[in-house]
Amino acid sequence: MASGVETNGGGTLLLGTTKGAFLARARAGGGLDDGGDDGSGGGGGGWELDGPHFPGEEVYAMAYDDRAGRSRLWAAPHNPFWGTTLRFSDDFGASWSGKAERSVRFPEDSGLALKRIWQIQPGSVREPDVIRLGVEPACLFISRDAGERWEAVEGLLNHPHRERWQPGAGGLCLHTIITDGEPGGRATIAISAAGAYRSDDGGTTWTARNEGVRAEFLPDKHPEFGQCVHKIVHHPSNPARLFLQNHWGLYRSDDWGDSWTDIANGVPSDFGFAMAMHPGDADTVYIVPLESDGFRCTPEAKLRVYRTRDGGASWEALTEGLPQRNAYETVLRDALATLAPAQVFFGTRSGKVYASRDAGTTWRLVCEGLPPVVCVKACAPREA
Repeated sequence: MASGVETNGGGTLLLGTTKGAFLARARAGGGLDDGGDDGSGGGGGGWELDGPHFPGEEVYAMAYDDRAGRSRLWAAPHNPFWGTTLRFSDDFGASWSGKAERSVRFPEDSGLALKRIWQIQPGSVREPDVIRLGVEPACLFISRDAGERWEAVEGLLNHPHRERWQPGAGGLCLHTIITDGEPGGRATIAISAAGAYRSDDGGTTWTARNEGVRAEFLPDKHPEFGQCVHKIVHHPSNPARLFLQNHWGLYRSDDWGDSWTDIANGVPSDFGFAMAMHPGDADTVYIVPLESDGFRCTPEAKLRVYRTRDGGASWEALTEGLPQRNAYETVLRDALATLAPAQVFFGTRSGKVYASRDAGTTWRLVCEGLPPVVCVKACAPREA
């Protein structure tokens, strides 16, 4: 078992891969200022790499919860034989809760069984004990006691559209959760491949919010639901503005998803998975385009992160420090993350992790040689 990473206040990356979870911590006095990998493949230069935790298990969801005096890691490892479990650590990975603790189960009369947890989202500081999970088959779970007990959100579990929802290539997964931060407030979720849904009453009822978003793979390109949304992001300072990466299509909404406008201006492809919001700027968003749904690699074999700083009116390629030849890379929907004040991180299916400390202008390699990276989360733990 890995020994855990000390939490001395530096930035830490939570890395979920198809063969376990890893923690990468910026060394004191090092990190992004001190270069990247030292050639060992294990996180050199300014980073310490710890893992694998849950070796051999897929970890598509991780999170850090620092509300109400906690310093807790969450992870959702999936074992192909024993299924998905929800685990937590209060000592930054030195030990983890048992497999049977904090179990997440569908009601028996639903006829559904948990396949995978795709998203772990601690609530805002105004709801300090609330945690939400996005799972497969598509549903939202909520805990109101910091993860002790879980219940399925009935409004989605019994939604009248459910029988007509169709899975995307990765399954019928609820992978994105956006809230306004208010107890009992507004929330938007995204399901592949059912589209975006919004609740205005704390989750009691949900309505499809996909007007303007196309479903390229369906006979009706603009149905009420059935779009394959890959990611939605927003900034708390402007919660009504949402940005959406679709299975073909980049969009912005300024009315909480009532309508969507195409913003694919100056990108090599509007197909992709990953999307992340700048931590301090409601107009700045990052994406990593892929060539197509048939060839899910970076266009022209160039690893480029694209950034808009004007709400999607224009996009610029960020390449300094990233390979621009023979880089047939793929960045998945939860493998791009940001951290205040202006740090950006992403991981690839080839097992590389990159970091930027200047809002994406320049990049350094954190580590390479990992299993395929499917989840990247960034946090700044309190000093132990």
